[in-house]
Amino acid sequence: MNTESQEQLIKRIARLAKQNQALEERIKNLLKENEKLLVQNEKQKALLDRVAPADLKKVSPSLADQRILKFKMTTILFADMYGFSKVMTDNDSAELMDELDGILYNFDQIAARYKLKKIKTIGDTYMCAGGIPVKNITNPVDVVMAALEMQDFLSEHSKKRQRGNGQVWGVKIGIHTGPVTANIAGKKKVSYDLKGDTVNTASRVEGVSEKGKILISVMTYELVREFFQCEYYGKLPVKYKGDLDVYQVMGLRPRFSINGDGIRPNEAFNIKFGLIQFTDIQEIILDKLEKELPAYLYYHNVKHTVDVVTEVELIGWAEGCSDEEILMLKTAALFHDAGHTIDYDNHEFHGAQMAREMLPLFNYSEQQINIICDIIMATRLPPKPKNLLEKIICDADLDYLGRSDFIPVSNTLYDELKAQNKIGSLNEWNKLQVKFISNHQYFTNTARSLREVNKQKQIERIESLIT
Repeated sequence: MNTESQEQLIKRIARLAKQNQALEERIKNLLKENEKLLVQNEKQKALLDRVAPADLKKVSPSLADQRILKFKMTTILFADMYGFSKVMTDNDSAELMDELDGILYNFDQIAARYKLKKIKTIGDTYMCAGGIPVKNITNPVDVVMAALEMQDFLSEHSKKRQRGNGQVWGVKIGIHTGPVTANIAGKKKVSYDLKGDTVNTASRVEGVSEKGKILISVMTYELVREFFQCEYYGKLPVKYKGDLDVYQVMGLRPRFSINGDGIRPNEAFNIKFGLIQFTDIQEIILDKLEKELPAYLYYHNVKHTVDVVTEVELIGWAEGCSDEEILMLKTAALFHDAGHTIDYDNHEFHGAQMAREMLPLFNYSEQQINIICDIIMATRLPPKPKNLLEKIICDADLDYLGRSDFIPVSNTLYDELKAQNKIGSLNEWNKLQVKFISNHQYFTNTARSLREVNKQKQIERIESLIT
């Protein structure tokens, strides 16, 4: 090979090497961009999973028309209407369809009362779901309650029609609980198309149901058995999953229904339901606190609220409180520092106002709300509780005074006050703490027996830090 050919080859190799390096850099950049897109996509999916469809347009108008959401726990109801008539003419058929429309309209009203979403109607089959678009923990109970009311409505409707020799109607219902995928479409009116094994199973449960019966899968049964009387019905073969146990709902348990009629829920039902529903309220408020509490709240943070909710329940049970009193205590504890999202010094008042606005949406009575707001206001310092419930929350709110972790916890309160220029040196703070603890007293027997003993030790520990 001559010298010229060698030079050309060297130049060519150098050029190819340079091109190869450039390609490698480009590939690296593309990979980085791809990683960024994947991360952004995952973040967007996570965000959208938390957004209720009603708020979807605010987040992303382009995704409001059509998108997919996944719900971990949804309860599906299929109701199949049936009717019998002695004489069927063309006129009768038209009248029959009008009457069916009226029945379905009433089913819509019942579903709305229990916060269920109507999915679709196919002929005389009605489909609705609980737990969408707003996720909640009570949807299995909501759906079974709706089914009982639908059954009762149709029974009363048929009795009236029978007396007038009219159309006699009945319904058979199938219910199943599980995860679903929802295809969401629409601009002005959002519609939902639910897919997945949960929908198919609910349809099959309705298929094996009989006239006048409400059948539920074992998944739904385990979630509602505390409220409803159920009888074992049989097994339903499910492809690839074996046999599925199915139960018949006979009605509400007597202790949860008015006069034991099994249909109309009484106050005991409402309170038991409220204790379960509290989980949904708690999730909303804690999420609000995480997002909206000022960064300088080192003590009055989410952890403190959770601690007080836990402590009022423990003290409440020990003091012999009823289920209703426990519900009101936990609700008041949840809201007692929520006002910090608005104002520091007057946070109790703002927390009570937030409770007044929100709790009617969760069926708290006016009397319960008034008591809850009084309990919240009782946490103002210095504490002056007027009754047992107010004493319990005062003790729970200042529970840390008698705990072994008192000093690190009190230091977070000092940092919080210092950040707002509400306190001077740490030495001054310790002197205030000694004075406060020396004058403080727990109000309930439970708190006194658990925490009062440690308070003198706390005083001695703080005094050793004072210079």
